Amino acid sequence: MTQPPPTPLARAVAADLGVDLATVAGSGRGGRVRRADVEAAARAVVNRQHATSGLVESMRSIPHFYLTTAVDAEALLGLRAELNTQLGGDLRVSVNDLVVKACAVLLGANPELNVSFAGDKLLVHQRVHVGIAVAVDGGLVVPVVRDADHKTLTQVAREASDLIGRARAGKLAPEEVGGGTFTVSNLGMFGVEQFTAVINPPEAAILAVGAALAEPVATEDGVQVRRRLRLTLSIDHRALDGATGAGFLQQLKTALEHPLRIVA
Repeated sequence: MTQPPPTPLARAVAADLGVDLATVAGSGRGGRVRRADVEAAARAVVNRQHATSGLVESMRSIPHFYLTTAVDAEALLGLRAELNTQLGGDLRVSVNDLVVKACAVLLGANPELNVSFAGDKLLVHQRVHVGIAVAVDGGLVVPVVRDADHKTLTQVAREASDLIGRARAGKLAPEEVGGGTFTVSNLGMFGVEQFTAVINPPEAAILAVGAALAEPVATEDGVQVRRRLRLTLSIDHRALDGATGAGFLQQLKTALEHPLRIVA
């Protein structure tokens, strides 16, 4: 069966966006290519370019150093479970949502980490835009929750869920993957205990979040089994020193171990 030709509007949009119609799968009747199909293909190209070129540049040009800490996650996981019980509906708060919100609040209080490079200048941002690294076919995409420090936890959770879903479907708009001031990368859902993440330029830092795993911990009362997760902060040494990064990581550890501060 011969595939019907693209719609006239799809042809026009493809010409404007530089999309090869031969590479676009049609969702119309009989596989006909429509405008939405062309726009989705264009977004996918932008996402792939963002995923590959930025990380390659990062590895080549940025002097990384890394700081790791272990967080007692019992209170964090308990709060998450309680919040999801109370919410009840279609919205679920994830550990990553809590981490993103905590980072956003602390970045607002620690502007020396909320920075990026512009040529040979270091820009200190007045607004906090947190990127969330999402694995997609062919690479990594980083959609951004803008002004995350001024949004409630549920607003962050709802927006993050929407962005992640559309990132995996290749439906992000180009403006939704740019302008971040800090990124969170979480591989905990894959059982990864600890890893180091590559900085997403022009940002100066990225946080890698591992899985919350049960392990024996020495306490004043002996040895207890506690769930702990490990955080690794990758930092651009041109922008920050070790003490500044360590101070931020210590504050983040405290916030996550006393998570009511995140939602207060």
